Amino acid sequence: MKVIICGAGKVGYGIAERLSAEQNDVSVIDTTPRLIDVIRDTLEVRGFVGHGAHPDVLAAAGADQAEMIIAATLYDEVNMVACQVAHSLFNVPTKVARVRAQSYLAPHWQNLFSRSHMPIDVVISPEIEVGNMVLRRLALPGAVDSVRFADGEVMVVGIVCEEDCPIVDTPLRQLTELFPDLSAVVVGVVRDGKLFVPRSSDGLLVGDHAYVVSHKDQVRRMLSIFGHDEPEASRVVIAGGGNIGHYVARTLEQKHSRAKVKVIEHSHDRAVEIADQLRRTVVLHGSALDHEILHEADIADTETMVALTNDDKVNVLSCVMAKRLGCRRSLTLINNPSYATFTNTLGIDAHLNPREVTVSKILQHVRRGRIRGVHSIQNGAAEVIEAEALTTSQLVGAPLREVDLPDGIRIGAIYRNKTVIIPNGDTQINAHDRVVIFARADRVRTVEQMFRVSLEFF
Repeated sequence: MKVIICGAGKVGYGIAERLSAEQNDVSVIDTTPRLIDVIRDTLEVRGFVGHGAHPDVLAAAGADQAEMIIAATLYDEVNMVACQVAHSLFNVPTKVARVRAQSYLAPHWQNLFSRSHMPIDVVISPEIEVGNMVLRRLALPGAVDSVRFADGEVMVVGIVCEEDCPIVDTPLRQLTELFPDLSAVVVGVVRDGKLFVPRSSDGLLVGDHAYVVSHKDQVRRMLSIFGHDEPEASRVVIAGGGNIGHYVARTLEQKHSRAKVKVIEHSHDRAVEIADQLRRTVVLHGSALDHEILHEADIADTETMVALTNDDKVNVLSCVMAKRLGCRRSLTLINNPSYATFTNTLGIDAHLNPREVTVSKILQHVRRGRIRGVHSIQNGAAEVIEAEALTTSQLVGAPLREVDLPDGIRIGAIYRNKTVIIPNGDTQINAHDRVVIFARADRVRTVEQMFRVSLEFF
């Protein structure tokens, strides 16, 4: 696939890294020569210094042959115009734009991005995507990762196996014997920094990060089996009242009437602004690294500290301070992936990488075949993919034990006629089933091939 990416920042670089590793033809445009030099030196992509919305720059990058443009610069207006130019002058089939300003995304303006006005096929809002991920983590505090598939009926949950995990050293095949009515399957494990797809004879060890596919109604029971039965957070302190923090606080107000939320915002003007917009949330002006502010926020009686500022160091340190002052759990936003390696040693319960969340959302529209959803795991080490099985798929019609699946791929769930099926060796996949699959990064192309429309092979 030939793809043009406008913007060589964190998101643009992340997308280019993933697509180039999969042997796609990638061109990256940015106005900053230094960023283009870095991306040329480190990735197998073509780099162009220029304005992503200018026709001559798009032409030089090969827009006349591009199948997709992904506009992910810092500026919404540049992203939107780049998609418009790509459509009007070069007839690029698929146009994806990152749009941050919430005014553009208001429901009563949704016709703005229609084909007859500003033809953008996919609008990505990082703040909303990350905010929704934070809300899912708050709803399942025992999980370090969670995402929904199949109309929300299937969940993929990441769980840390701690010292008191009751199923440590138990072969996975015995879990079915011990809990025959549990609709869940372990599809991936991260151990000592390495990710693998486990066999039925493998057992989990203390410190493992297990990724489990489950029916939504079984998630809390499954977490309890793994030793995590923490209740949903009702007392929350949010560090950072930016777009993400404001979105999370507003949504908690709207959907959880009993939630007690406090926001700590460093900017006085921003604190006043969001205080006027929020009804029940208490907004405190000050630093999340100030002991007095944390005490004023009643951090000792708080269930979850959520650090959502733009500064990784503030996020990490505020979570460490909150835990030491008595807060039960902590969740932090981390942009620098190298910081994620030591969050557990500092006592931070979970972290989110905004770039990874945004890249996952964009990859959903890059993947070929009948791909309905994508979630990136462990900074791209694996993906969870939801895809529709077609009559031409090699998966259809035979018991799964007879399907020759390569190592590194595990089928976690099948969604058929609004029913979730956790598969076993006797299960057969039918045409039009929606299949949730866990795949190592080096097997993603294989999964795409399984779900391609037959005409795409010619």
